[in-house]
Amino acid sequence: MFKFGKIFRNHIKIKIINMKKIFLLLVAVSISFGAMAQKGKVTSALNYIDQGALDKAKEDIDQALANDNTKDWYNTYFAKGKLCQAVFTSKDPKMNALYADPLEEAYSAYEKALELDPKGTAKKKMITGTVYNSLAVNLYNQGSERFEAKDYAGALKSFQEQIKITESDLYVGAVDTGMYYNAGLASVNSGKYNEAVAYFQKCADMQYMGITPYFQMSEAYLSLGDTAKAESTLTGLAAKFPDDKNVTLQLIDLYIKSGRDAEALKYIKVAKETDPNNYSLYYAAGIIYLNESKYDEAIPELTKSIELKGDLYDTQYGLGAAYINKAADMFKAANEIVDVKKYGEAIDEANAVYAKALPYMEKANELKPNDVYTMGRLQELYYRLKMTDKYTAIKAKLDSINNK
Repeated sequence: MFKFGKIFRNHIKIKIINMKKIFLLLVAVSISFGAMAQKGKVTSALNYIDQGALDKAKEDIDQALANDNTKDWYNTYFAKGKLCQAVFTSKDPKMNALYADPLEEAYSAYEKALELDPKGTAKKKMITGTVYNSLAVNLYNQGSERFEAKDYAGALKSFQEQIKITESDLYVGAVDTGMYYNAGLASVNSGKYNEAVAYFQKCADMQYMGITPYFQMSEAYLSLGDTAKAESTLTGLAAKFPDDKNVTLQLIDLYIKSGRDAEALKYIKVAKETDPNNYSLYYAAGIIYLNESKYDEAIPELTKSIELKGDLYDTQYGLGAAYINKAADMFKAANEIVDVKKYGEAIDEANAVYAKALPYMEKANELKPNDVYTMGRLQELYYRLKMTDKYTAIKAKLDSINNK
């Protein structure tokens, strides 16, 4: 009896142990099915992306990211990256609104996928699928759109991310050198001149766009207040680009902007010898003389500029202003004359100079009809020259503008 009971108890014990194994197996199977179900969410999300049902894909991705079984799975983030790119390229505004900055989200998701996959499966998928190549194109398009919308800081961010991914080992093929130039332009327009210099220097090193990056660098240095570097960037270009006349023009522009009129006039003289029909050279010289109150020197320069190109507002206005300012000085000098006859003669001479300004100011007004400065000068001329009807008309127009 004792022996039988012992055997019976052992038999019962063995059955109990087997039941525990069955329970643990069922739990394991349940967990496995749960994990598979969540991984299935990622698969269905990818299918939804292919179908264009991006909102449904986002729902599945969000669930996978919230679940313990898939929140640290590389493929979840890879799928999110694909979704975010699809959101950016979608033509449906409703889909575009699923992420505030889908390309930023895409880049972060892909980087996370790489981080969570030490075996390198994600890296292989991204290289064979040229994922970063398509993302680079997306970022270029986003940067261009932002630049056109005058969101220069946003454009710079897009171009910088484009540069970052194209310089990585996940990018397949040749690097687009134009992206550095785009980043340089966005930097300039967003006031980040040091960054602009670096990007334009990169373009120069890669011999992209020839002489242009050097000019851009010089302008960036000038914006930083570093006239020495701005000048040195330009002065070394004559040897590198001996046939490019624009080097001299850029130096002239630099000297004018930095208030170095003597150097500017020196280079203008040199430039005229090789390019005598360049109206901008005469205009530049005329404006320098005008700003120095050297009206007799300014007038022939501006006259020549108009002879070469007569449809520019600035030149017409400049020549008109030169005559008006000269006449004003003549009136001032006339007021010092005691002799009545000589005084009258001096006033007549001043009025004759005022009259010379009239056709140029009228032409300037024709080229820029609503410019209040031109109309103000015309009002003054019509008054002095006793042109009553025209004075009344221009005064009414000015009053109408000023009373708005």
